[in-house]
Amino acid sequence: MSDNSTVGAPNAYAEAGVNIEAADKAIELMKGWVEKARRPEMIGGLGGFAGLFDASALKGYERPLLATSTDGVGTKVAIAQAMDIHDTIGFDLVGMVVDDLVVCGAEPLFMTDYIACGRVVPERIAAIVKGIAEACVEAGCALVGGETAEHPGLLGPDEYDVAGATTGVVEADRLLGPGRVRPSDAVIAMEASGLHSNGYSLVRHVLLNTAGWKLDRDVPELGGNLGEELLTPTRIYAKACLALADQVEVHAMSHVTGGGLAANLARVMPAELMATLERGTWTPQPIFDVVRRVGAVPQPDLEATLNCGVGMVAITAPAAMDRAIEVLAGFGIRAWVMGEVAVDPEQSGRVVLEGQHPGW
Repeated sequence: MSDNSTVGAPNAYAEAGVNIEAADKAIELMKGWVEKARRPEMIGGLGGFAGLFDASALKGYERPLLATSTDGVGTKVAIAQAMDIHDTIGFDLVGMVVDDLVVCGAEPLFMTDYIACGRVVPERIAAIVKGIAEACVEAGCALVGGETAEHPGLLGPDEYDVAGATTGVVEADRLLGPGRVRPSDAVIAMEASGLHSNGYSLVRHVLLNTAGWKLDRDVPELGGNLGEELLTPTRIYAKACLALADQVEVHAMSHVTGGGLAANLARVMPAELMATLERGTWTPQPIFDVVRRVGAVPQPDLEATLNCGVGMVAITAPAAMDRAIEVLAGFGIRAWVMGEVAVDPEQSGRVVLEGQHPGW
């Protein structure tokens, strides 16, 4: 809590809906998890006004470029709240920010988080932070601090939202992006763990509001109940992508988030080139087909909203594509060649999907 002042009688702040004792208990519960998400460069511990990171760690760089990214997890928090499961939403948050950062080749160094809630429930806040800390460990970055703010009257007692920001570094001459992409480059897909953290407004509208499905509904195609599928944590690609950029000739990467596969890949395409992706090279996980069929969602709308089974994309030199797939497999990530970069004056700067997914 950033505001520990009281107004009027000693219990006035509590009567207004702010519980400082609950916030203090939440901090105590989360300390152990935050401690696990340290790096050697982190200075101090939880409780300061600012997180500290030893910048002398950058002295080995010739021209270090700092990169930063900030994001949230959108309406997926509504599923976590309805299911009363809060220790996975942190993976979604970390995945959204660190994997946006890593596409330029930057190593995530540290992260801060922000949790706004209608009422501080210490165990719930600690569960959220637990997930954030565990995901930071998986991404290789330090959790240097954060803020928990109680907003009674603005959010319901069991409502909350989360956001985060991360900072990383990349050597200037290793910066990835459109300027490196060349004709005949291979487009490598990295499998998503599921919906990740985008398109939940569409998914909730189709399955919960329109179809009237309940989160505890058993859906045979999904191999379990709907709520568990919708809470599948976002896959974190950071370490795998950094290893990939270090070991093979990677020209660009794209994190597939809001807007879908084509729109996000187009963000790293130079204006004079285009990419063609073959849908026939993969079958999206069952949840995507369930949303498509139950909601009668046109394929263009589906592809413009959801990741459709591809969470990250790498553009590599043609000779590097087989090795790229091997490297990613070493991190437990299924990858495949899904397309190619080419010159086409009529499609310059665009990404085009062709064919159809097997079984669709």
